This record gives sequence, structure tokens and C-alpha cells, in this order.
Amino acid sequence: MSWLWAIIVGFVLGLIARAILPGKQHQPLWLTTVFGIIGGVLGNAVATWIGVNDTKGIDWIRHLLQLAGAVAVVGVGDMLYLMMRGNRRQTT
Repeated sequence: MSWLWAIIVGFVLGLIARAILPGKQHQPLWLTTVFGIIGGVLGNAVATWIGVNDTKGIDWIRHLLQLAGAVAVVGVGDMLYLMMRGNRRQTT
């Protein structure tokens, strides 16, 4: 069941990260979900490292760190995806 939650949370984090990032992201939805999962794991690792991973009530700091991790991973992942596909963004 924890894998199912990881996929659901990764999907939601990936979609929110895509909405936060400016411009159009070019990776497919399944890759956005994978990037969201990776960002969530990184956010949890940072939360554990600074000691805010488990608090009484809602862990707002941990959730914000997960979102920040997802935004970073989706942003970098989109650039890597475009480089691997050979497409370049055109700036006007």
C-alpha cells in the first residue's frame, strides 16, 4: 500500500510542480509522476536531516520541502528530457 501512496503523492507533487514552473514542460505525464516521486523522497530526506520529518499535527515544513524537491527535479528533469530528445527550446 505504501507504493500506491508514493505513486499518488508523486503524481500530485509532479502536477503541482509543473503548474509552478514557468513555460511549458515537455516530459510525458508518467515521467512527471516519477520526477514527483523522486522530489518527494528528496524532500523527506531533507526533512529528516533537519529534524522536522515527524511533528505533532500536519507536517507543513516536510510537505513544503517535498514540493520544493519536486519543483527542482521536474525542472531539471525537463531540461534533461529535452536534451535527450534533441529538442531545443526556442527563445523569442
